[in-house]
Amino acid sequence: MPTRRVIYRRRRLAVFGIVLVALMGFGYLAATGLAPVPASAAEVTEPAALTQPAAAPQWPGFGAGAIGAVGFPGVLASNGDQASVPIASIAKMVTALVVLDAKPLGADEDGPDITFTDADIALYYESLAENGSVAPVVSGMVLTQREAFEAMLLPSANNYAASLAVWAYGSESEYLDAANAWLTAQGLTDTVVADTSGISSQSVSSPANLVELAKLVVGNPALAEIVSLPTAVLPTIGRITNTNKLLGTGGVDGIKTGTTDVAGACLLFSTDLKVGDETVTVVGVLLGGDTHSELNESIAALIESVTPGFQNVTLAEKGAVYGSYTTPWGQTTNAVALEQASALVWSDTPIAGTITAKSIQIGAAGDSVGDVDFSVGDKDVTVPLVLDGPVTDPGAGWRFTHPGELAAG
Repeated sequence: MPTRRVIYRRRRLAVFGIVLVALMGFGYLAATGLAPVPASAAEVTEPAALTQPAAAPQWPGFGAGAIGAVGFPGVLASNGDQASVPIASIAKMVTALVVLDAKPLGADEDGPDITFTDADIALYYESLAENGSVAPVVSGMVLTQREAFEAMLLPSANNYAASLAVWAYGSESEYLDAANAWLTAQGLTDTVVADTSGISSQSVSSPANLVELAKLVVGNPALAEIVSLPTAVLPTIGRITNTNKLLGTGGVDGIKTGTTDVAGACLLFSTDLKVGDETVTVVGVLLGGDTHSELNESIAALIESVTPGFQNVTLAEKGAVYGSYTTPWGQTTNAVALEQASALVWSDTPIAGTITAKSIQIGAAGDSVGDVDFSVGDKDVTVPLVLDGPVTDPGAGWRFTHPGELAAG
């Protein structure tokens, strides 16, 4: 028969055992209840590449040309020899931009008054002797800067191009130095001006440079206003008419004609095209036509053929599913586009999408989980991805029965 001491020892060991088991159980419960749950990786669905029909510009069978658009890099399409050639009175747009570089003029502003003198009359006769286009000038007459620009650009008056260059820079030679330095600074390295009007065959440019020049013109509010005027009435001079007879046809609102025996009939043009809810400003040039009527018909047909080449493409619909999550405890949710995204594209510009989605443990609806990045030509469009539903804690029951998965987490 066990002694009292033995019985006491046995009871104490039993109590210690029960306490130890309880402590171990409590530790297990605490460990499984507080351990992080395993992360779930997204199963993504890469967006399909988007392709549009290739544009088919209708180019004429003569000369050389190119088109571009504001907001689109470089030239979108071209035809014919793309080397530098004489540009006739299109050179006056260089004159206009360079004079404005020295004497800025804002939208709807008249600018300072310019008093014309006998020196301007001499420039008139010089232009006349070169068989260039001119507009009347009278010694002592006063025009605002805007009116003088209208006299230069609408009737394409060579004498006003020279007068404005001298007004802004002091002499024609000083202007030419400034103009060619400005062209280099703008990256228009195919372009050289030898005079203010373009009557010199040494004033040359390439179609690609002229597209960039046109973008600069339409980006200048004062010039964009002036080149779109069909007519104007000026003090002393009277009514003048724009030489650009294509104004108002197919949305054409500029820019500048040019005509010499060497350059042929030329037109630097701009037009606003409606593409869905957006407007795209298309610019272009066509050089070397036989007549301006032939040139205008060709440009009108070109614009009509170019218009379908612009498309507003939907990249992502709001709520579109780009990935899904399934947790080890059986919950599911999706990674969806937070917002709608679209892009205005030209022709068959390549469009591709790449998804980046992070792993999650738990989360609420609307939590950010990644992005879908679209490359649209040389541009990138990023659409955030969010959860479309919550991922909640699996609860005690799952936790206590899956200790191995919790440890892995």
